Amino acid sequence: MNQSEWWRGAVLYQIYPRSFMDSNNDGVGDLAGIANKLGYVAELGVDAVWISPFYQSPMKDFGYDVSDHCAVDPLFGGLDDFKLVVDKAHDLGLKVLIDAVLNHTSDQHAWFVESRENKTNDKADWFVWADPKDDGTPPNNWLSIFGGPAWQWEPRRKQYYLHNFLAAQPDLNYHNPAVRQAVLANIEFWLQLGVDGIRVDAANFCCHDPQLRDNPARTKERLTVMGIRGENPYAYQEHLYNHTQPENLVFMRELRTLLDTYPNTTSLAEISSEDSLATMAEYTQGAEYLHMAYSFELLNDKYSATHIRETVERLEQKLEDGWPCWALGNHDVERVVTRWDKSQRHEDKAKMLNALLGSLKGSICVYQGEELGLPQADIPFEAMQDPYGINFYPTFKGRDGCRTPMPWNRTLNAGFSLSPPWLPIPQEHVAMSVQNQQIDAESVINAFKSFIKWRSTQPALIHGDIQFLAAPEPILLFTRKTSERAIMCGFNLSGESTQIDLPQKIKAHQLVGHEFNNTQLDSQNCLRFLPYGVFFAVLD
Repeated sequence: MNQSEWWRGAVLYQIYPRSFMDSNNDGVGDLAGIANKLGYVAELGVDAVWISPFYQSPMKDFGYDVSDHCAVDPLFGGLDDFKLVVDKAHDLGLKVLIDAVLNHTSDQHAWFVESRENKTNDKADWFVWADPKDDGTPPNNWLSIFGGPAWQWEPRRKQYYLHNFLAAQPDLNYHNPAVRQAVLANIEFWLQLGVDGIRVDAANFCCHDPQLRDNPARTKERLTVMGIRGENPYAYQEHLYNHTQPENLVFMRELRTLLDTYPNTTSLAEISSEDSLATMAEYTQGAEYLHMAYSFELLNDKYSATHIRETVERLEQKLEDGWPCWALGNHDVERVVTRWDKSQRHEDKAKMLNALLGSLKGSICVYQGEELGLPQADIPFEAMQDPYGINFYPTFKGRDGCRTPMPWNRTLNAGFSLSPPWLPIPQEHVAMSVQNQQIDAESVINAFKSFIKWRSTQPALIHGDIQFLAAPEPILLFTRKTSERAIMCGFNLSGESTQIDLPQKIKAHQLVGHEFNNTQLDSQNCLRFLPYGVFFAVLD
């Protein structure tokens, strides 16, 4: 693999700046705090960091409402702090990816402040504006992900503007070439500072249907099949027109052209569409579009060997020459050790899930704290910060529970800050701190380090093909194969011991990864998995 494709099979470590490390003791993490802890990240054995937004923002959506794409919010420090992060990361051999929030801006961004004033200013058509219907209601039935109509009235223009997320996050009009050029200029600003890539937030949302056609309703049958509970009205529509439009690929090509002028950079698209796997394939095809993509198929609460196998196989069928990136957790979803198999919060489950993620074909994203096996924090209503959760409480408690600060040690506020943190840190997390786990040979973090180190020596696990093998629930069994080597990988997704007959004869000398290979193979080729057991064998 050449250096320009370092991202294929790479391990990306996602840092949520507000919650990683607080250097100035104001209760909120910052860029200097990230710089101070990059040595820890490098010791995990990962290849790159993906840093969530740190741009200037009113923080209505905690940085995903950007008011200046080329400035660091004072809450996180300044531009010199960011340069320090990049320089230190590179000195440690880490690549740096940053979030590119492209679909929308803050309603306090200078572009929108000008655009909303009237219909004749220079930025008048930089956002998605539409006249009301004759009765004054919004132009169509599109809904916001955060609940309610996706249209907000602006009395100065006597028009509605589109917001697929919060009303404080107006959508840019990507049908306007000037908008696309300005967005690309913002991205180039950070490329010139040495970033190695971007994670494209809501990548398929940038373009809307210019005819503003209504989205059709989902049938009751489809709602049932999708397992939709219905607390959010957004789920009741097929989102055919408010995002994932063909014109969006025009901008993806322009974005890739820019990245190609900066050698060895990469892009990671966040995809959420009616058929996310098909969209992932479309957005990563050939060398025209983005380098890799991830979706929410393994970030939901569907937990079974069948679901994982079917998800990966369906993507493989569609992907052709594209490249996936898999994640089991991030800043938007319940932590995986709680979300999957809720009856069990077991260290062995965390170890197994980390090994499973690292064995799938593709690059992988590890969200901060997954190397510790942190469970979801239960945040009381009075301490909640997330507008998404506040809107839908108590049915849905939002994203605060996965965003609590990193527990570094057992000192005040888990070593995160000398001041009360912006979200409370559960005592359960303090007991699972980095310091506590580093001195425990059997801890989740030490298992994570061992696995990532071993994985880095196994080309089959980094860029080999994947083929699933027949196995009953709750066992997931597949091979990863290059022309030089094949590895059989097995995972017990349950907290109970179970056994299977392997589809081909495995001998004792073929077993590998002994420090995390917690299975027993008898002379009859019957493999007994311990609870949340993991199995690796080299095939002759």
